[in-house]
Amino acid sequence: MPNRRLDAIDRRILAALQRDARLTNVQLAEEVSLSPSPCLRRVRQLEAAGLIRGYHAELDRGGVGFGLTVFVGIKVERHHEAQANAFREAVVALPEVVSAHLVSGESDFLLQVVVADLAAYEDFLTGTLLRLPGVTDIRSNFAIQTVKAPGPLPVERLAKADDELSTTPRP
Repeated sequence: MPNRRLDAIDRRILAALQRDARLTNVQLAEEVSLSPSPCLRRVRQLEAAGLIRGYHAELDRGGVGFGLTVFVGIKVERHHEAQANAFREAVVALPEVVSAHLVSGESDFLLQVVVADLAAYEDFLTGTLLRLPGVTDIRSNFAIQTVKAPGPLPVERLAKADDELSTTPRP
């Protein structure tokens, strides 16, 4: 849960920065209908609250040499908490792993891995993933085509939920 309740202006700021994080404060203020000083103050508050974690450039994976994306389901032993923590720490340290999730279902973890090609994945699988602490099973799914890349969070949809909450009678 956010540390603070987002109002319509906060949501517009977040949506605008997700579309283009290179907006100047003046451009952002104009887009969200604020003057520059209050706009900058709100951005700084959103950063301080941890709602804006950083600003990044979105790269073309294939264009920079990462032609293969693999979704890797991993089962791990559940016997030792120390081993589970060692697994998590190891995964976080792997630059090829661009996202990692603890999941329910057939796997315990789902990793998104980027590598140059199939040979590079084979090296990563045999030289790294199979050697992680506690790993009992690995299932690899290869992305054939990206239909929708990771995108912005739908912060503007929060308005509907907030509006519904505010119009609901309280007991």
